[in-house]
Amino acid sequence: MNRFKIGLVALAATLLSGCGAGQISQMATQEPAINGNRVNVNNVALRDIRIQAVQTGDFLQPGRSVDLVAVAVNQSPDTPDRLLGITSDIGTVTIGGDTLLPAGGMLFISTPEARYVAPGPLDSSTAAKATVSLTKPISNGLNYSFTFNFEKAGQATVQVPISAGPSQPPQPI
Repeated sequence: MNRFKIGLVALAATLLSGCGAGQISQMATQEPAINGNRVNVNNVALRDIRIQAVQTGDFLQPGRSVDLVAVAVNQSPDTPDRLLGITSDIGTVTIGGDTLLPAGGMLFISTPEARYVAPGPLDSSTAAKATVSLTKPISNGLNYSFTFNFEKAGQATVQVPISAGPSQPPQPI
């Protein structure tokens, strides 16, 4: 009788351990915990793409300028790229600073939160600032179309949310 119980327990354990076989792991499809959207265009990965602005009324009104925030990562180990421009139907996007995207490096657009989390080697990063002069009212909870144009990687269009950003600037680690 003892052998029967032991065999039954072993059989049940074997059957139950195989229940998850072939299933997709939760970690395999988990999205990163960032405020903005993301998109890939050839060798360039754009992450944490968002409009950073504090909304105090029903809408952010035309005539106001807001920051566009993103991190561009060049996944090519030997070919640098350059951000040529950004367009949107909600306003004119002005880019200032160095828009070079070094081979294997990053381009920080405005001040993304990710810059303080994992900056990588300093010699492989550049920074630029992107400002949107609004021509249409925008509001939290909606996404707005932006097209990023890179010299070698080409164009990518992505829907971008509004984020108020951190209440205090994060401290470098």
